[in-house]
Amino acid sequence: MKTRMLGGKSGIAVSALGLGCMGMSDFYEGRDDDESRATLDRALERGVTFYDTADMYGYGRNEELLASFVQRHRAKVVIATKFGIVRSETDPNVRGVDGTAAYVKKACEASLKRLGVDTIDLYYAHRKAPSTPIEETVGAMAELVKEGKVRALGLSEVGPITLAKACAVHPIAALQTEYSLWSRDPEDEIIAACRAHGVAFVPYSPLGRGFLTGQIQKPEDLAPDDFRRSSPRFQGENFAKNLALALKVKELATSKKCTPAQLALAWVLAKGDDMIPIPGTKRRKYLDENLGALDVELTPEDLAAIDAMTPKGAASGARYVAAAVGLIAD
Repeated sequence: MKTRMLGGKSGIAVSALGLGCMGMSDFYEGRDDDESRATLDRALERGVTFYDTADMYGYGRNEELLASFVQRHRAKVVIATKFGIVRSETDPNVRGVDGTAAYVKKACEASLKRLGVDTIDLYYAHRKAPSTPIEETVGAMAELVKEGKVRALGLSEVGPITLAKACAVHPIAALQTEYSLWSRDPEDEIIAACRAHGVAFVPYSPLGRGFLTGQIQKPEDLAPDDFRRSSPRFQGENFAKNLALALKVKELATSKKCTPAQLALAWVLAKGDDMIPIPGTKRRKYLDENLGALDVELTPEDLAAIDAMTPKGAASGARYVAAAVGLIAD
């Protein structure tokens, strides 16, 4: 397994491809804890050392699912979790963000307890709270580092302004946001900002929430409770236009003798050694397929062809519904 370094002078090395664990407990249909645990074990066998979760995934159930795995292999794995998004107990679709110093410390204690560990390797602010200065949030996170409860700090879905303010308080090891062939907005500013500050970039949903795998052909392929049914990119004319984009990816993948998922991941990996994508899966067969991306070599000609085929703005529809977009900071 190839390795890459988290930033912020953290000195933490992780596998070049991580594993997003959200779908094991929330948002997607077909929850199967036994298969999820088997997927975690297979990932480690294959050399994956970087595992991503959050306290809001399944109201803490995802952290609890990972607990025994992390405890058994504590010296081998780097566990990243997040705080900040607060979901309503009665309606999981209603959520806010809390970035106050008191909440940071409370959330960390809860995550440590659920995971059953003494230290979180990488602790992210899941979103910036609109009413709380990022300096307060990161200042509280820095206290956790001093106390030995956290090794390194991360941010999620923030822009260059917020990143710069955060880095002035404490080194930031990683910035996580959506990045893929159909979500190329980070190329405008934030990737360059990360590099300027020595921050690793962690793309989530590098497979376009599964669309780029070619396995979703019609809206009915999604279960009734699948959150993607409410996503603008999976609805109406947007779906049809994005399906055409996915077919182009499939055609190029066929020419490279790899799967569409492997091509999409190889493209992200080729964007720089500071890119550490975390494709999510809860099944061993998809994990194995995703890891095959590490063996896909893309030539400069391949990359040029992909860029021409999927330029910035090629995807139809917004990434999130309007209410969620308001939680993404500058």
